[in-house]
Amino acid sequence: MPPRVVLVRHGETAWTLTGQHTGRTDLPPSERGEREAGRLERRLRGAGFVKVLISPLQRARRTSKLAGFGPIAVVEPDLAEWCYGQYEGRRTAEIHETRPGRDLFRDGCPEGENLDDVCARADRLIARFRQSAADVLLFAHQDILRVLAVRWVGLPAAAAQALVLATASVSTLGFEHGCDRPVILHWNDDRHLVGDEGADR
Repeated sequence: MPPRVVLVRHGETAWTLTGQHTGRTDLPPSERGEREAGRLERRLRGAGFVKVLISPLQRARRTSKLAGFGPIAVVEPDLAEWCYGQYEGRRTAEIHETRPGRDLFRDGCPEGENLDDVCARADRLIARFRQSAADVLLFAHQDILRVLAVRWVGLPAAAAQALVLATASVSTLGFEHGCDRPVILHWNDDRHLVGDEGADR
């Protein structure tokens, strides 16, 4: 069987709630984010992953640990979130006060990464995954995972802005018709969070 790549966004953080750009600021999950990670453990239990890669940032590392994969998870620098540079910690509405119409995917970030930088990281990862004989589980962040997904199916990286990715959600990339057609098998699945306060937001 061709390999699958399972994408997990980290649990909620304080800045997830406030809508602040959270790139390389190393925030931990919030209390609810830790509960979300615990529900991931039940969701992913028994899946038999032998290859687990995680972002170097603690919100992803902590999520992987609480989900039960800490002992086998390997840090992968290319899974770090988009570096937002001068926009780190700022909300989109605040940025638009000084830069009306600014768009992350079109304009990038001063002193940070642009879309081509993030796309290059995603493409490097995909080249490795396509050579893998086993399924791969990733714990990372919203924007890098959205770019990874659209590049997996051969779309321009800018198409990633059309995808929504909730905290602690699970998505799967794979193939149809053998290895001839890369597809998104399912996306933004957070049904394991049903019953957690605000999880269906």
